[in-house]
Amino acid sequence: MKVAIMEGLGISAQELAQRKKPFEEKGVVFEEFSRTTDPAKLIEQARDAEVMILANMPMPAQVIRACSELKFIDVAFTGVDHVGLDAAKELGIAVSNASGYSNEAVAELVLGMVLSMARNLRQVEDRCRSGGTKDGLVGWELKGKTAGIIGLGKIGARTAELFHAFGCQVLAQSRTRHQGGPEYIEQVSQEELLRRSDIVVLHCPLNDSTRGLINAEKLAMMKPSALLVNAARGPVVNEADLATALKNNIIAGACLDVFDKEPPLDPESPILRAPNTLVTPHVAFATQESMSLRAEIVFENLANWMEGKQSNIVL
Repeated sequence: MKVAIMEGLGISAQELAQRKKPFEEKGVVFEEFSRTTDPAKLIEQARDAEVMILANMPMPAQVIRACSELKFIDVAFTGVDHVGLDAAKELGIAVSNASGYSNEAVAELVLGMVLSMARNLRQVEDRCRSGGTKDGLVGWELKGKTAGIIGLGKIGARTAELFHAFGCQVLAQSRTRHQGGPEYIEQVSQEELLRRSDIVVLHCPLNDSTRGLINAEKLAMMKPSALLVNAARGPVVNEADLATALKNNIIAGACLDVFDKEPPLDPESPILRAPNTLVTPHVAFATQESMSLRAEIVFENLANWMEGKQSNIVL
């Protein structure tokens, strides 16, 4: 059996070798490639592979259809909107993801970004390094604020727990009402959440119902003093509408780890020139601990699929 690892998994060569060893002892052959978005190269690399392992690199339907031996796509990521699932379904190719690997990493970055904005960390550091003072840069506290979380999966629930620890009132909205959750989470409608929250955090998946979810109309529902945090998928937010809202003081600020396209971004992008923003190049999931956990899940998925008991099933 050939397994094509289509991009790096963010772990050391030593750890990767250790994780591959039990499979190699059973005759599995691994081939490793560098990330590319060239469909022709992807087809050449994976043409005769039975298994494909990738993280968040785009894997178009045309590539999947061209790989006639492919039986299993093992996605080292939670979201799978970058994979041509229609083609996989059409061809009967199994797909699994690495759900759960970055719960802690994403939730902690959300809190870090909010704290950075609340205390003006970038600006006060620049002032301090240039011999200045805090004048005009007095911050605000999380305690007593209302944090609204759209998407109450495992990451959303962990984010809610962290906000609660900081003394926030926590609102949440999800596609389905969650039973038996912590008493400190008040589940409300999306409109009520947007109107009441001082901090709105997006943790929802990208699908037909969430694409462009946060647009000019939704932004206008928010408090002028509110902060929007997107740690979900870029297209959940209408980026042009958000840039306009920030420019016109419709909301007070935004923390963005994801965008309409995967970084690197065009430096002239309107969202990068919008005021009161903190931006990071899709790093929420990336910690030493989460990368190791992700690799563990991916290779467990492979072992389970080989034994006929697929785990973390997408298709």
